[in-house]
Amino acid sequence: MLPAWLTDTVTSDLDRALHYTLLWGLEGLELRTVGGPSSRVPFVNEEKLRRRLTDHDVPAVAVVPGMFEGMVEEQAVWRNEVAQFAETLGFCRRIGCGQVVISAFGASAAYERAGVVEALQRVGEAAARHRIVVAVLNETGMAHATGAMLAELLAQVDHPAVGAAWDPGAAVQAGEDPQVGLQAVAERVELVRCYNVAEHNGAWTTASLGEGVVDWPAQLRIVQARGFAGPVSLVMPRGSPARQGLRMAGDLIRMMRTVTRG
Repeated sequence: MLPAWLTDTVTSDLDRALHYTLLWGLEGLELRTVGGPSSRVPFVNEEKLRRRLTDHDVPAVAVVPGMFEGMVEEQAVWRNEVAQFAETLGFCRRIGCGQVVISAFGASAAYERAGVVEALQRVGEAAARHRIVVAVLNETGMAHATGAMLAELLAQVDHPAVGAAWDPGAAVQAGEDPQVGLQAVAERVELVRCYNVAEHNGAWTTASLGEGVVDWPAQLRIVQARGFAGPVSLVMPRGSPARQGLRMAGDLIRMMRTVTRG
């Protein structure tokens, strides 16, 4: 397993993100916005990004271009996203990134599973030609918020280049036991989003890794047992100070070492 983090949860400034990566002892970046709030990958300063990654010897473990975040019935929108996916794949190839994290559409009364399956199969085919993996994220408020839902979808997609980006915090907020959800989708996990949540006065709030609802040592043991060697990507609470990132990264690294040593 590779300890990484979703950089724009703290900063979209590349140099600051790389500084924190090295300071916190992390080993990879999950990139979403780079260079400013509106600079979404792949439409960023690619030359600078590639140079900085090389200079610091830190890989981009995944990119998050914002695909399939709308409704599946909006076919013109998602078919255009499929057509433009080649730009993301080329970007990944040039910066040495092997994974793209995408959504699986919002929930709506007009939701149709067949359209979602078609969209994911098409991006899977395109990604496979570049030896890149597409990881579909379970997300709060979306059509596939739980591990069980995501596992069922991926079984229908049935493509080797399409796996799961597992978010146990989102599963909890959707009412699923995160260990049950992970057991359902574990064979397909390509990336794990790492943070914790706690319920306070009927609302969900972020929590330290060791204090929230998600049992992180148990989560890591499950994926470790399945042979998972991909990124475990920290998601920092918005506005987190650097010292909180240092603490969370240290907690994650210690847990990973404990699990991998048996």
